[in-house]
Amino acid sequence: MKTIRKEASVGFVESNDALVTVRPNAAGQGVTVGLTSSVKRQYGEHLENLVLETVKAAGYTDVHVEVQDKGAWDYALQARVVAALNRGGAE
Repeated sequence: MKTIRKEASVGFVESNDALVTVRPNAAGQGVTVGLTSSVKRQYGEHLENLVLETVKAAGYTDVHVEVQDKGAWDYALQARVVAALNRGGAE
């Protein structure tokens, strides 16, 4: 499994986009998600699961993902998460 080496952010806090920040979690803590969203009431559970599945599919563990969502489409959110993971995992 891959780990995050440093904090990294990708995206913007603008309409139809999301700002995704990843940072390392302590060993054994797993993947955690913090979500702030204008559509959290309607889609919060779906968005959190989408982020978790994207992180797991990318092969990362022990990472905290903070998402500030402004109505981003699923594919855009997934791309932001992957990009942030790649930036944070880079040496």
